[in-house]
Amino acid sequence: MASCVLFRAAQKGCTSPDAPGCVAGATPDVMGWHDARQIPNYWSYAQNFVLQDMLFEPNSSWSLPSHLFMVSAWSAKCSIPADPMSCVNALNGASGLNVFEKRLRLDRPDLFIVQSQRIVGYYLSNGSEPDCEDDAMLCNSKPQNANVPGIWNPLPAFDTVKQDKQLGNIQEVDQFLAAAKAGTLPDVSWIVPDNTVSEHPPASIKAGQAYVTGLINAIMQGPDWNSTAIFLAWDDWGGFYDQVVPPHVDINGYGLRVPGLVISPYAKKGFIDNQTLSFDAYLKFIEDVFLGGQRLNPATDGRPDPRPTVRENVPQLGDLLSDFNFSQAPRAPLVLPTNPPPGPASIP
Repeated sequence: MASCVLFRAAQKGCTSPDAPGCVAGATPDVMGWHDARQIPNYWSYAQNFVLQDMLFEPNSSWSLPSHLFMVSAWSAKCSIPADPMSCVNALNGASGLNVFEKRLRLDRPDLFIVQSQRIVGYYLSNGSEPDCEDDAMLCNSKPQNANVPGIWNPLPAFDTVKQDKQLGNIQEVDQFLAAAKAGTLPDVSWIVPDNTVSEHPPASIKAGQAYVTGLINAIMQGPDWNSTAIFLAWDDWGGFYDQVVPPHVDINGYGLRVPGLVISPYAKKGFIDNQTLSFDAYLKFIEDVFLGGQRLNPATDGRPDPRPTVRENVPQLGDLLSDFNFSQAPRAPLVLPTNPPPGPASIP
């Protein structure tokens, strides 16, 4: 897995050991990438499980819209509380958290409402938000709390989540670790980091990798490993160049390509998935596995809204089931150290 990062050509020396191509006393390359020297565990997951090479963020914007797409397949603002027909697209500044808190009182479908017959969990690391509320480059960190709507925690603002009394399903990540150990994981879980382990600049990718490895190890060492699929992705990225032009699927997206991994006892080993994918594929997978293909479709789900597209049905969207071989014997866990030594360079 390689994540490209663009540097200023005039930059001198190394400002962070996390920086790609960082060699003490040397000038970094104008463009570099992270490899097993900085992210050995991510490299190991990619080599032993599935790497998604054509995964795109669902929209060309910033963190909040991506997280809204992750749970509801749309990023919108609604001018009238509890009136989903008043919702319109909101991908950029209009989705700022101030608007989000005051106007995104959403009464439209989300994965919590269509999953009401299943067990769903949304786990958050309390601390500070990884991004700025107005999408600025730098800002003073704001608190992140499981009970308060935030950029990476939109669900407390959904009317549907409140009405279905599912606010209690939004919990601290310690509750996920306890469930993994006890073998009581929900059917579907989202896990969201806080700033210190988010890998959002300037946070350390080493700290982020340790956090992710600890979560994956907890699943692998628990009773639920043999029936679990882990999807690891980054909501967007800070690079300024990618040679792959995002597909145009509707007025909202897709956005830039992001790394994606699939880790499971049934994942194909060392498989590179070249299908066109987006976060919509996660929703499609959940709906196909647990809901018999039911979609977040305003024409059929009893909760009409004016969203432009049923994103799970976009023709270009691949099928995550292709990443698995369910006829194979469950693969053994790959428990890795949370703070591993650097691996080899990807290019000798």
